[in-house]
Amino acid sequence: MKRKFSKHWIKSKQPRKQRKYRANAPLHIKRKFLSVNLFKELRKKHGKRNIPVRKGDIVKIMKGKFKKKQGKVLNVKTKTGKIYIEGMQVKKQEGSKVNVMFRAPNLQIIELNLEDKERMKKLNRKKEIKNLKEENKEKENESS
Repeated sequence: MKRKFSKHWIKSKQPRKQRKYRANAPLHIKRKFLSVNLFKELRKKHGKRNIPVRKGDIVKIMKGKFKKKQGKVLNVKTKTGKIYIEGMQVKKQEGSKVNVMFRAPNLQIIELNLEDKERMKKLNRKKEIKNLKEENKEKENESS
């Protein structure tokens, strides 16, 4: 893996190369690294296991100091791969409060922000394809 970034790179056991791949990835690929696990009911509803997190989503923290707490996503830093959640703050030594950064694998989406029409289209696409396949199977079964 000599080049700065290659889409064709498959995998390596060496953590050094894995870190290099993630660090040098372009933003459109880093966005996919910010996919967060969906709540069981949302999985059934949308037919997906995880979705890239967005500002406005309500998430539950699964690991760490704030485990089992919920909050609204304030900000998503694609470049660094960090997510900020409303109300999750730490007190600094000087007395001021700072928002805590979370990684995507430590979160679970409880409620999706569906204000964006494009996001709705993407979520519904998979369902539409699944329905078309089922209809085609039924037609084939009827004809034979």
